Amino acid sequence: MPIVSLDAKLVRDAVCPDGKAKLDLYSDQIPGWVLEVRKTGGKTWYIRYRNRHGALKQFKIGSADALSFERSRLTAQTLRSRIVLGEDPAGDRKVLRTVPRLSEVIQDRYIPLIEKTRRNFQSSLSFLKLHIQPQFGKYRLDELTTDMISEAHLSLRQQGYAPAMCNKLPITLMTIYRMCQRLKVPGSETNPATGVKLFDTSNNARDRYLTKEETLRLLDAVKQSENPQLKYLVPLYILLTCRREELLQAKWCDFDLERRIWRIPMSKNGRPRLVPVPQKAIEILQLLPRWEGVPWLIPSVKSKKPMVSFFHAWKNARKRAGLEDVRVHDLRRTGATNLWESGADLLTVSKVLGHRSLKYVQVYSVASDARLLSAVDKAANAVGTEWLDTQKSSAAA
Repeated sequence: MPIVSLDAKLVRDAVCPDGKAKLDLYSDQIPGWVLEVRKTGGKTWYIRYRNRHGALKQFKIGSADALSFERSRLTAQTLRSRIVLGEDPAGDRKVLRTVPRLSEVIQDRYIPLIEKTRRNFQSSLSFLKLHIQPQFGKYRLDELTTDMISEAHLSLRQQGYAPAMCNKLPITLMTIYRMCQRLKVPGSETNPATGVKLFDTSNNARDRYLTKEETLRLLDAVKQSENPQLKYLVPLYILLTCRREELLQAKWCDFDLERRIWRIPMSKNGRPRLVPVPQKAIEILQLLPRWEGVPWLIPSVKSKKPMVSFFHAWKNARKRAGLEDVRVHDLRRTGATNLWESGADLLTVSKVLGHRSLKYVQVYSVASDARLLSAVDKAANAVGTEWLDTQKSSAAA
């Protein structure tokens, strides 16, 4: 183990003795700084040390052909300082090599977890495939930054998605990193999603529903859609007053067309529910295209599997109809409001929608101006047409 005074000239002139595979030249100035000279002529800089457990470690600084003597010396001094402070450069490098890509974490750890715990698993899976995996899947956990996530978050809003939908991106990533931290996955020590400012959703509650005229415009627009299934989806959302994923995941075996009942195996409230099917919906169901061996009610025409998203077709259709502010969930609200306007009481509306409490149906039972005027007129007439005259007589007396 020759200990020498390393300098640029010695590095240039050093050769491996005959009969040896390599020669290690140790610095007499920086403990553990080594120049390895091989019989092939190759030369490499290393720092050798013992970690806090006493194990001998070696950290490769680089090739002597690529690194100058001075650059190698400065690097060796920096590494030696870190080692004195208790760090383990070789161990840290080994850990970095084990940092997984986000796509690996999602596929191997996150999806198996939410498949067991999420009632809206398919919706979560769709969001991952559409908005997270394509954009961030290639990055390792320690490569994602807050700025990258913030930019993607803002981009969703600019594309027309609702604030709550946009917020799913940083919230999902935050959840994935927290899971990784619990499992001590390398690279997850810092959670980049925690620094993303979420959009305000306090005004998300809406009373938007379609009038009869708007409904007709929208139905006409979806008939022109590039997605041939949209002309069935939109009217069924209104007639069945169902949630987005309930219809996308519906199967033919869930429908009893004779009894006009749709049994949703697992609804949002965690239990099956029965949906009464109006005759108009039956007529649409009878027009739906069917494929042998395909159980889904309205699958993707190309894949014959449940549709992951129809956002762009929906966006184009509502633009043609001049209804760009209308969301898919507003179709459910429209169906509920139509029920209310037709004379159904809140309890009936609540049962059709599958809500356990009447308080949740209030937002759907928004009365039209005509119904409100009719209600106040009935209330006024119930008092009696002589009420004002009676008051005048009393005042005169």
